[in-house]
Amino acid sequence: MQYLNGLLSFTSVMKSLGGVVLAIVILLVMVTIHEFGHYVAGKALGFKINEFSVGFGPALFKKRSKKTGELFALRIIPLGGYCAFDGEDEVDDEPQKKADDEPFEQFPDTTEENANDGGMVATNEPQEPKKDEYPEPKGERFNDQAPWKRIIVLLAGATMNYILALFLIIIMFTGFGRPLYQVVVENPNPPDMDAATMATVEESTNEYTGGLQTGDIILEIDGKNVYMITDYMDILDGKKAGDSVPVKVIRDDEVQTVEMTLAINANFVNMSDTNTLLRSMNIYGLFTVTEKQGFFQTIGHSFAYSWKIGGTVLRSLGELLTGKLGLDAMGGPVTTISVTAQAASSGLLSFLNIAAFIGVNLAVFNLLPVPALDGCKVIFCIIEWIRKKPVNRKVETMIHFIGIVFLFGFAILVDLLQLF
Repeated sequence: MQYLNGLLSFTSVMKSLGGVVLAIVILLVMVTIHEFGHYVAGKALGFKINEFSVGFGPALFKKRSKKTGELFALRIIPLGGYCAFDGEDEVDDEPQKKADDEPFEQFPDTTEENANDGGMVATNEPQEPKKDEYPEPKGERFNDQAPWKRIIVLLAGATMNYILALFLIIIMFTGFGRPLYQVVVENPNPPDMDAATMATVEESTNEYTGGLQTGDIILEIDGKNVYMITDYMDILDGKKAGDSVPVKVIRDDEVQTVEMTLAINANFVNMSDTNTLLRSMNIYGLFTVTEKQGFFQTIGHSFAYSWKIGGTVLRSLGELLTGKLGLDAMGGPVTTISVTAQAASSGLLSFLNIAAFIGVNLAVFNLLPVPALDGCKVIFCIIEWIRKKPVNRKVETMIHFIGIVFLFGFAILVDLLQLF
């Protein structure tokens, strides 16, 4: 028995470790595809690119292309990456020649000049082995490009994240089906109750049957498709106890429409107020199931599901700013890896779902008008486009620097709040 317990413990640890590895892989792939979007758009529009790096910190592996002169690197910290455009961080309005503008390789001089007649004669010094020759990357510096070109390059990263996320959703919906919620009306493991409490519960249940039965799979509420818990809240928000709402469900393999009567007022505190949702619907719980649908329905619902994820991200940030959600409801890199690891180790369906969620999350987050993010850089490009001249580069650089310090500080803070 002791051996068996030890084996189970080892298996559990390995499963957890595997989940963490999968989580890091998901984040790394999403960041890489984001930077690859910048890279592809930059190459197509004639930007000079010095380096494409996966990860931060010291390089584990790096290789310079003999064809383009661009450096490709894999670095030790797998939580980021970058596509280094030449001149992107230029602080002066006029581009200056930097050391990076010099030829990429200097070759040893194997001749000396004859001081008398200016001729060239071979030296007697032993020659060093000839180094590999690398061309300097072609293209124009980032800030020398037209604003509209820079906007396209900046938007390309988020676009690639969204495209990958949508692709994963389509795979998930095709292979497993569209995620839906199945109703459980009564607690399958009710607590011990005295006779008076039991009578009160039975009376409440009899008064508000709600029209839903255990096993019902909800397709629509009040004529609207539902994908996420927030959809339920949006549709029911503001309705009163006793109000009747039509609900389309799958019951006994048939699509039916039933009338659900609300047990209490549907006034939600925030997007995480699931307790009020369940009480208003007079049910014990909603559990995720999947339902396969036709090809065109699958594609349509895949797009809709991706937009719903994006809306949830924006909603959570909005409720955070208005105080409806506390900082403890957010998570930084550590929390993200932890949650992703749990989901990724639960099976392929959960893996695809969390990967798609992270992809849409990154796309939406990077387009926010927050300093250091692509969305804010797009705003500076639009201002330059309108004014016909850029904002002072030093000012813009300082704004982005403050932004990145704030973002790192915020990420650390919310992770600490999750720990304590």
